[in-house]
Amino acid sequence: MELVYTKHNLVEQNLLSTNADDISNELDWFESVLQMRSAINAGSASPNANIFTLTPPDLSKRKSSFAQFIKEHDLKFEDRFLLFMSMVPQIKPECLDIFLVQNQRTGQIYTEFGGRRGKIFNGFLPTAETFLFVLAGGNLQKRFELLQIFDARHPLFSLNILDADVPEPGDPITSLPLQINKNWFELFTTGEESTPRFNNEFPAQKLSTLLQWEDLILPSQTSEQLNQIETWLQHHTVLMEEWGMRGRLKPGFRALFHGLPGTGKSLAATLLGNRFGKSVYRIDLSKVVSKYIGETEKNLAKVFDRAENRGWILFFDEADALFGKRTQVSSSNDKYANQETSFLLQRVEDYNGLVILASNFKHNMDDAFIRRFQSVVDFSLPGPAERLLIWEKGFSEKAVLEDKMDLKEIAVRHEISGGVIMNVIQYSSLQALKRGDGIIRNRDIINGIKFELRKSGRTL
Repeated sequence: MELVYTKHNLVEQNLLSTNADDISNELDWFESVLQMRSAINAGSASPNANIFTLTPPDLSKRKSSFAQFIKEHDLKFEDRFLLFMSMVPQIKPECLDIFLVQNQRTGQIYTEFGGRRGKIFNGFLPTAETFLFVLAGGNLQKRFELLQIFDARHPLFSLNILDADVPEPGDPITSLPLQINKNWFELFTTGEESTPRFNNEFPAQKLSTLLQWEDLILPSQTSEQLNQIETWLQHHTVLMEEWGMRGRLKPGFRALFHGLPGTGKSLAATLLGNRFGKSVYRIDLSKVVSKYIGETEKNLAKVFDRAENRGWILFFDEADALFGKRTQVSSSNDKYANQETSFLLQRVEDYNGLVILASNFKHNMDDAFIRRFQSVVDFSLPGPAERLLIWEKGFSEKAVLEDKMDLKEIAVRHEISGGVIMNVIQYSSLQALKRGDGIIRNRDIINGIKFELRKSGRTL
């Protein structure tokens, strides 16, 4: 079969080639540093040998994802070496085999090498001790200087580039494994991150829609409230950086969407993402909330840690299950539940992107959360004019409405949500297809409305 390359394919191939070239050059530099440390350790290097005379490649004019990151964060010799050491097990693991030599006296690899083995991977996996050994050797002053890199404020950790697992109790901080975050590794090597898979490690699903912003028909008051969120999405970077408001304002934006089911909360969140080129993830609360102490916080942390600094919009549907009112303390369980709510509030406040909590009823939400929302958007039922627009725009262009159909009368008489209207449109359209005439009949719409009302115990 002939392989046809589109313009997109060619751009993608060029980016992969550029990334590969720059990482290959970085690898050559990395290996030269390892070889010098090996020579110094074996006593075969010249007396004046200095690791830091081995200059890393000049990437200032390169366009790869890796080079762009190096330039943007002005990474120095030590930073680049640490970053690349975390990548090497996935690029050229055999170059770390020099650390697998055993101490003849103990029968183990030398303590100063650090390192560990994976559960399946049998090669050498570097730790912070490995990094310190290569760059500092026995120089204690240099070792102490290099330890400062492992501060949480360093870009490699503040941006979650390196997965910083906490060492086991009693283990030294230098036993910290050096492993690069999967998404950042993909960005440096392929130029883009893959969409995270929905599982227990990431209990969130990406939302998407083929609809456009003009397809979202809302009461004017609701649209005005959404404008505040649009303004933040458009200008928050300028506000924080150019206006110098970082440190004075919380980093992200928090909004509450409240209203009955079918009034457009999920669609509005998805369309906000589409409009500003941001991924929207709906958190699956069934995989987050746990009856076991500490598990809910742990599950939620997985989502926030993965989303941090990526600009994702996090959407918590039926959020009162997770962020509901705190209770009066009458037992240890109540005390823990309140502590859990406080933790969730803190994580939401610390997130540097947009968090949307959706609830059917505003009064179900904890007051402490509501006070911290920058925007509270009321998704009320659409009025007659909005309902008529939804009816008129909802049908397929191939559908034919019965002559006696009066959509305006239907819109005025039946006070239902946009979601319910679309369910009725689907029902009546299927009936038209079943008959084979393609005609939407008035009785089909009335029957569809009856079926929808019965779901909530109502009658026509």
